[in-house]
Amino acid sequence: MSLLQLENVSKIYGDLKALDNISLSIEKGEWVAIMGPSGSGKSTMMNIIGCMDCATSGKIILDDIDISKESQSSLTTIRREKIGLIFQQFHLISYLTALENVMVAQYYHSMPDEKEALKALEMVGLKDRAKHLPHQLSGGEQQRVCIARALINSPEIILADEPTGNLDENNENIVLDIFKQLHKEGKTLVVVTHDQEVGDVAQRIVHLEHGKISSDEINEKFGVSSISEEKSSNENA
Repeated sequence: MSLLQLENVSKIYGDLKALDNISLSIEKGEWVAIMGPSGSGKSTMMNIIGCMDCATSGKIILDDIDISKESQSSLTTIRREKIGLIFQQFHLISYLTALENVMVAQYYHSMPDEKEALKALEMVGLKDRAKHLPHQLSGGEQQRVCIARALINSPEIILADEPTGNLDENNENIVLDIFKQLHKEGKTLVVVTHDQEVGDVAQRIVHLEHGKISSDEINEKFGVSSISEEKSSNENA
C-alpha cells in the first residue's frame, strides 16, 4: 500500500526546474534513499514531501491526503502529526535539555509526557544524557536527540536530510543502526543523502539528476549489517 505518491511533480524557481515532472511511489514500511549530486533536486523533494514547500505543479498524496491542495496552516498540522523530520543541522534549542527538546515536539502535537520522552531517549541510547544541554553532548548524541524528537509523536513517515553529514564514522554507524531498527519495526524511512555508504544500507535507492529520476532500484546490498563489516569480512576471507 502506497503511503506516499508523487504524480508529475515539478518545482520551478524562475528559469530553474528544481524538480521536473517527478513521479514516485513509496510503500508503507519501505526504507528509501534519495541520492544525487548537489543541485539534483534532493532537498527540494524533501521539502515538498515534508510539507515545508509546495510544488509548482503535480499531485502529492501522503497517507491518503492530497497535500498539494492543502493550505499552509493545514500543511503545518499534517507535518506535525504525520512526519518526523531529521536534519543535518540539529536545530536543538540551546537552553533546553535533551529531554526538554524532545518534549517540545510533544507540546506542539498534543501534551508533553516526560515518561514517553525518556522512553524515546532510551530507544536511541541517551536516557542517561537526558538532563544534558546540547553543548554538553557530542555531535552524534545531538543527532540521536533529533531522532528521538522525530519519533516521539509516532509519525507515519520519517524524513532525514543528510542525517550523517556532520558525523564521524562511528556516530554515522550508530545512527544507521537506529534506522535499521526502525525499519525492522515497520517504520517508513526516506533518507536524502549524497553519501554512498548511507545509501547502500537502504532497501531502495532513487537517484536524481537535474531534477529528474535517473534510476530507481531495489538495493542488492540491503541487509548487510554495515559497509565497514562487509569490508572486514571480505578482508578476512
